[in-house]
Amino acid sequence: MDNSENLNVVVIGGGAAGFFGAITCATTHPHTNVTLLEASRQPLSKVRISGGGRCNVTHACFDPAQLVQAYPRGSKALRGAYTRFQPKDTIAWFGAHGVELKTEADGRMFPITDSSETIVDCLLQVAKRAGVKIRTSNPVKSISRQSSQHPTPDTPHQTPGGFEIGLRNGETIKCDRVLVATGSNPLGYRWAKALGHTIETPVPSLFTFNIPDSRLQDLAGVSVKQVCLKLPDAGKTLKDQTGPLLITHWGLSGPAVLKLSAWGARVLHEHHYQMPLLVNWLPEYNPDRLRKLLLDVKSQLPRRFITTSCPIPIPKRLWVSLVTSVGVGAQNRWAELSKKTVHQLVQELTQGRYLIQGKGVFKEEFVTCGGVSLKEVNFKTMESRQCPGLYFAGEILDIDGVTGGFNFQSAWTTGWLGGQGIGNS
Repeated sequence: MDNSENLNVVVIGGGAAGFFGAITCATTHPHTNVTLLEASRQPLSKVRISGGGRCNVTHACFDPAQLVQAYPRGSKALRGAYTRFQPKDTIAWFGAHGVELKTEADGRMFPITDSSETIVDCLLQVAKRAGVKIRTSNPVKSISRQSSQHPTPDTPHQTPGGFEIGLRNGETIKCDRVLVATGSNPLGYRWAKALGHTIETPVPSLFTFNIPDSRLQDLAGVSVKQVCLKLPDAGKTLKDQTGPLLITHWGLSGPAVLKLSAWGARVLHEHHYQMPLLVNWLPEYNPDRLRKLLLDVKSQLPRRFITTSCPIPIPKRLWVSLVTSVGVGAQNRWAELSKKTVHQLVQELTQGRYLIQGKGVFKEEFVTCGGVSLKEVNFKTMESRQCPGLYFAGEILDIDGVTGGFNFQSAWTTGWLGGQGIGNS
């Protein structure tokens, strides 16, 4: 049943979740009056810079049970949500609005134009056609429940609870429903808390590791196709993470690092981003196999120089750095390699110990672990269980995914559910 006739709805936050919620509400419930408030001059700023300006719209994973495994926080709540709106639906939605997506080898999906402006333009045009009133440069100062429960011309559906939105310019907007999609903005958490919600402490997720270490010096730009990373002091519950790795001027980056930073967001924060890190540069080799390989090379190629004959699939510059770190010189030949040095080299290659000393920013995604407690939100409608008429979507919730389009997908899904839920309320 659609109870949305003449419903006044305010969406706070002009990002992916806010726009998708506003559009869904306005298109599926045409009698709603939807106003979207964005604090900055330009909406959809995160969409514009995502994926290096290409916009990683979603991920080509269509099984909800498999899809939710990409979320360190929120997987249980999203499993049901993804049975209602998942990547297939995202692809279909954008396709219906003239935007075709393509899938890359790693599963990430982008517009075929390779331009985030395609997605931005689509959302802006669809929102305007749907009658969404977009107000930029309109920062919100406060949200409050109205004490009166009697319908008024401004809020004809006020019985479940109307709201007053205070803007920083002094204006007050009255409405029947509010969808908060303010991302990781602290103001959003403050409003949610004031309206009865528990906030799981927000901490950064998806970041790079600062590791000042002589073994990594002069290797900036070197990438390794597959490594395995472990935080040995994090306990058994935090799984090792595998994937490509990139050495930077400041330490380590790449998908394996970003995944570990997401899954280990809380423990890394608790340790002030000062933790040991174990790097297995050759996860496809177990230590015994690697030891045998090195000893075979020693017996078969005894006169070769160690630093210039790398027998394993890692970049040569990295090989030189690692063998040098265990005391091998440029003039040392394989015949001179002692059993002790072989053991040290195996350790260095399969359990190299590094010290994380701070975090860096991953330029393409800025994601927060923490937010509005999921126990207090109905994931069929995205309505607050604490405050009827209040809805949430996107990163303000305690949901975050690893890199690869997963965070946008949770934004599309929660925005869509919220937009549907408002009109059906």
